[in-house]
Amino acid sequence: MSRIHVLTIAAALAAFTAPAHAGKTLDGIKSRGQLACGVSTGVIGFSAADSQGQWRGLDVDVCRAIAAAVLGDANKVRWVPLSSQQRFTALQSGEVDILSRNTTWSLTRDAALGLHFTAVTYYDGQGFLVSKKTRVTSAKQLKNAEICVQSGTTTEKNLSDYFRAQGIKVKPVVFDKFEASIKAFFSGRCQAYTTDASALAFIRAKEAPNPDDYVVLPEIISKEPLGPAVRRGDDEWFAIVKWTINALIEAEELGITQGKVDALKGSADPSVQRFLGVGEDLGKSLGLDREWAARAVKAVGNYGEIFNRNVGADSPLKLPRGLNAQWNKGGILYSLPLR
Repeated sequence: MSRIHVLTIAAALAAFTAPAHAGKTLDGIKSRGQLACGVSTGVIGFSAADSQGQWRGLDVDVCRAIAAAVLGDANKVRWVPLSSQQRFTALQSGEVDILSRNTTWSLTRDAALGLHFTAVTYYDGQGFLVSKKTRVTSAKQLKNAEICVQSGTTTEKNLSDYFRAQGIKVKPVVFDKFEASIKAFFSGRCQAYTTDASALAFIRAKEAPNPDDYVVLPEIISKEPLGPAVRRGDDEWFAIVKWTINALIEAEELGITQGKVDALKGSADPSVQRFLGVGEDLGKSLGLDREWAARAVKAVGNYGEIFNRNVGADSPLKLPRGLNAQWNKGGILYSLPLR
């Protein structure tokens, strides 16, 4: 083999095994000492500020996990509340580093907006909320009904597509802001309200004058895979966000909980060792240190803990795991292999 070929192969191997550079987005985050996270203006269970001004929710915990992984501190996050109309512009312009805001991953958004969705953090679907006084038990009984819906969402298009396919005429009543749309519904402006089923559970439980007077109809009319997005053009940052979310999911499957991170560092299981940075160093491929995943879980817990605390059994919403259960527990949640 010629000396040139040997040098070429050696250079390729060096490039393959060398630690990755973390990318310009992470450089900026480290420089300012803070992750800028775009969240909703207030959807309990996903992203909302509590009475003390502390942000809580599933989407919030995703950003806190990423901050812990890359900055070593889950509290080093600047929360940027964004409406449906503002969210993509804020990400595109660099106002936020990540959009973690109950946003549906769709072809047009993924291909045409200059962004990348990183992973699905909640499998949802669109439904309908009605007053029991209407005696409506199916969405197919909403002929000529006025239906409140928020603009700038996949919900608005799904509403039109569903009823057109059913040959049923309805009258969408469109609002720019979430708060205005639910206020109009409960004031009697519309006979039904439509959005993601997870949000309907929150609206019924927390916004209805009397939750028992309202019912979520059985139809789920769409697939709504919700997840964070980042700007295109920084593959290193894309990888960090993607793999941090996968780590939260993988931690649940491996039995790594928030309270057991340190104790499990003595585990003989190679998968657990690799995850916690005791064995193989996965962090160098991301431009991070070997304990990045351990810090993320220690900060917010694994996916199951995040789910239960914010939207599941330990939350006011008490949503079932359903599709969001692990793949080996009846759901479709599935981490890419951390190896």
